[in-house]
This record gives sequence, structure tokens and C-alpha cells, in this order.
Amino acid sequence: MTLIDGYLTGNRNRNAEAGAGQRPGSDAFSALFDPTAFRHIERLGIGPGWRCWEVGAGGTSVVSWLAKRVGPTGRVLATDTDISWHTSAARTPVEVRVHDVGVDGPPSGGFDLVHARRVLAGVPDQESALRSMIRALRPGGRLLIEEADPALQPLSCPDEHGPAQQLANRLRHALITQRGTDLAYGRGLPRLLRAAGLRQVEADAYFPLTSPACTALEAAMIQQSRTALTTAGLATDDDITAHLANIAAEPMDLATAPLISAWGRKG
Repeated sequence: MTLIDGYLTGNRNRNAEAGAGQRPGSDAFSALFDPTAFRHIERLGIGPGWRCWEVGAGGTSVVSWLAKRVGPTGRVLATDTDISWHTSAARTPVEVRVHDVGVDGPPSGGFDLVHARRVLAGVPDQESALRSMIRALRPGGRLLIEEADPALQPLSCPDEHGPAQQLANRLRHALITQRGTDLAYGRGLPRLLRAAGLRQVEADAYFPLTSPACTALEAAMIQQSRTALTTAGLATDDDITAHLANIAAEPMDLATAPLISAWGRKG
């Protein structure tokens, strides 16, 4: 499973198949969704000396941003099941560590912030993983969880006005239906955080529509899923070739699934 597939389905092992190095579409994903995470983290009060745990990091963009905010007196622990991306990130105040939040116990240290994006929906024991992240917080620490909700908006082209848009939506439906995770997990995050004992729980949703990054993400997602879709009989190779040609040839108002962000305070 790839990073882009993991965006739709919350697959925590999203890096395993792609291997080391930069994955196609990762820059587009960061361009779309990093600003949302940064806005929320700044609102939570991040500053010099903060101790942060980036769960399922999968790359360096958020980790590097956190490191700049906490400074040399802070700490950023970046964990994932695959840390092949870590070479340029592992320097003070960043520590990179192999860790599976669905299996391993929480790291020690009493964190001011724990952030996980596209992690929980793909973990078999979601309740245990959530408890682990909360246990890692110091009293008063903040948890920020972000998950996609493809069932909330399952269309690649919400404005379906022609054959190209119809094909795009048919392929998006095929991508969604072939996965086995809870596609509506994101919308339940506020309830789950309250049930876990967090206070001052809030949430919002970000729904990108029409940008170069949306287009790049769509192309990368379809390219990476070509074999899976054709092998499962959910699309033909001609369908995929035609969709990629449509993307390249004409402006298309391509959308992503909404990303639900929920946050709360411990104690």
C-alpha cells in the first residue's frame, strides 16, 4: 500500500510498498494538508521547549516544521513502522524511531503535543492506539488527530457535468470500494476523543477543491492504483489511461476526500 492509497483509507503501513525516498504525490499531499495541520498546532499554542510526538510521520514536512517551532530546547519524536525517509530529519531536536502505535506501548517523556494524520483508521485496535497516544501526553497536553472521510464526500468531481467527470467519479468509487477500512471513521473523531476523556474537544473539516495540488494528487493516486484496480476488475487499463489523459488535457475541478481534524486537552 502506498502513501496516496493511505490517504483514502487511513492505512498506517502506507510506506511499506513504495520503499525509500520520495513517493509520487507526497509533495502535493503536503501542499494541500500541511497548512491545515500547522494552523491547528499553532492554535494549540506550540512554542519553544515543547515536546512533540509525530505519530506515523511518513515524511519530513511536518517534523521539520515542528522542529523549527520548538527550537533547540524542545523535542520532536517522529515515529513510523518504516523510517526510510528519515535521513534528512534526524538531527536535533528531532529523534526518529521505529514504532507501531497499534502494537507498541507509548514512548515516555510527557508530551505537550501528540499529532497523528491518517493513522488511526488503518490500525486494527484503534481504541488501544488512541489510549496509547493519550497516555503519552502530560497533564494539559494536546492531542490532534486527522483522518480522511471518503464516505462524507466520495466524488473526484463534485461538479459532474460531462463524460470526463463521470469517468473520474467512477474510478474514485472503485478506489474507495476496494478498501476494507472504515471510510466514515473521520467524522467520529470528536466523539471518540470525548469518550477517551479529553476535554475542550473541537473539530473541523478541510475539503480541497480545484488546485494544481489536487490534480497532482489525483494523478499519482490513480497511477499507483492502476494494477490493483485492473486486477480486481474494477476498471480497465483503457479507463485509467483515458482518465490520466483527461487530467492532462483539460481543466478538471478535482476534489479530495475531506480531512477531519479533531483536538482536545488531557486533564
